[in-house]
Amino acid sequence: MGAGWVAGVTRARALRTRCLGEDGVRNVAESGTLEDALRYVAATAYRHDVASGATPAEAQRAVSSALLWHLRVLAGWQPAAGAAAVRALTAGFEISNTEHHLRSLSAVSPGPAGPGEPGPEGFRPPPYRLGTLALAWTRLARARTPSELRTALAASDWGDPGGDSPAEVATGMRVSAAVRVATAVPGAERWAASRLALLFGREVFVVGRRIPDASARRAARLLGPRAVDAGSYAGFREALPATATWLLDDVDEAADLWRAEARWWEAVEEDGRELLRRSRFGPHPVVGAVALLSADAWRTRGALELAARGGGPGNRSAEVLDAPG
Repeated sequence: MGAGWVAGVTRARALRTRCLGEDGVRNVAESGTLEDALRYVAATAYRHDVASGATPAEAQRAVSSALLWHLRVLAGWQPAAGAAAVRALTAGFEISNTEHHLRSLSAVSPGPAGPGEPGPEGFRPPPYRLGTLALAWTRLARARTPSELRTALAASDWGDPGGDSPAEVATGMRVSAAVRVATAVPGAERWAASRLALLFGREVFVVGRRIPDASARRAARLLGPRAVDAGSYAGFREALPATATWLLDDVDEAADLWRAEARWWEAVEEDGRELLRRSRFGPHPVVGAVALLSADAWRTRGALELAARGGGPGNRSAEVLDAPG
């Protein structure tokens, strides 16, 4: 085993100390006020951009930015294969940047926040600093119209999303990211396929939005053509492959898909812990570290939201601890 993997896995295991963990998340969630929670977080590994007086959206954004920095550090210690795995798993940051950029080009108000991107209407944060984790952000950022942005995506590893509206681009990029994770990240195919099933199910059977053909064909690589072409939620769930169907086992109605989010994060965290425990040097412990760091950041963002609502014991903090999604 090369020295690169030894250094990379050693760094991955060391980064586990950057997690707040169950006790830390509970302390944040049960803070009496958001300001109390910010003081606590300011003494942790999430402290870099956390400032007194921050709004909930700003505080949550600071947590996401700290997570990104830790993942950039992790990638910097990896051999090429390890860095590629981290890059694939952190594609959500580039998707977030692109969504915000496209909204400004389309002159539409921000919609509901995506995963890892909390923020009320009017909150327009600066782009995440991706460094070597960027796939095509430099080119995407130069686009001056939605059409130019779609063209830039089509010429990059993201591929053509099949349209240039904010919804089409966001969905297309997430589909592309899931396929990339499934094919390029050891041990993550189940995460990718089930997350894509959740996305597809929401878009088609909850929102009622048609998936562009280009993205549907891409999604079929993980979900199968029968699932992608299904005319009902029941048919969709029945046609899913084993890598995805486990997530929706007891979700009988599309309207209840929100419950699958928690199960997905629980599985990612459990799998990540096991991958990180493996003694051998290679990509698996690195993938596990990304999973644990990401789940912890999600829990922390949720805990900040609870603190902003009043915090204190009994303020649903158990939901944050039990359902990191």
